[in-house]
Amino acid sequence: MGKIKQETYDKIDNNLYDAVGDIWWKPDTVLHLLKTSVNPCRVGYFQKRIHELKIIPVDKTALEVGSGGGILTEEICKMGFTTIGIDPSEPSLHTAINHARQEGLTIKYDKGTGENLPYPDQSFDCVFCCDVLEHVRDLPKVIAEISRVLKPMGVFFYDTLNRTFISKLVAIKIWQQWKRWAFMPPNLHVWEMFIKPDEMKELLKQNDFEWKEHKGSEPNISIPKMLGYLRKRAKGELTYAELGKKFLIVESDDMNIIYMGYAIKK
Repeated sequence: MGKIKQETYDKIDNNLYDAVGDIWWKPDTVLHLLKTSVNPCRVGYFQKRIHELKIIPVDKTALEVGSGGGILTEEICKMGFTTIGIDPSEPSLHTAINHARQEGLTIKYDKGTGENLPYPDQSFDCVFCCDVLEHVRDLPKVIAEISRVLKPMGVFFYDTLNRTFISKLVAIKIWQQWKRWAFMPPNLHVWEMFIKPDEMKELLKQNDFEWKEHKGSEPNISIPKMLGYLRKRAKGELTYAELGKKFLIVESDDMNIIYMGYAIKK
């Protein structure tokens, strides 16, 4: 998978992250679902792998690429890592800095992109990148930069969206386009920018990574029940805050929509 064509990249709306005000930590916003419904699964997955790899976060450095408002960054910091978050959006960084200060967390935030990480070679023990890889124009450059800033035997943790018929139906049509259920802004994701697991593995191989694992995820409720909740939210009968209390994303073997994984820098 190479650099995204400009006409394809122009379809995606990354301006959401530049909205004025806190769009991350206020409970009744779509991005807060990352904290309530998504983070428990992926943070739990990453913590299990960190434990299995015998990584002791204290005295280790971690970078989150595409840190947004800090919802995952703060979880990384709480694991014990000396943590840096980087993001191109100034409003999101402002939110992240203020929230970390309120929580008494020491996190350094920098403005920048995954294609040009402003850090020396071999700076970090771990790099995290979630909800980001399907948004960048030059994915190979991002993976190359992550490899460059990781120390030998450093670990790259990630999640992203798979490019399948089912992901087009669910992540594009149901989540974004069909008003009966849609809960995300239109064009937040572009299906052509989704990444197949084999494409990810090949990019990792090309950039001195040893790929280790992919795991899928799914809601902890039935599809009809999930659609029922989304319908109620679309009709104004449920807020985002209430929706976030109705379901959790859990680890599964189904990688048709979202998958997460990790690789080790050789």
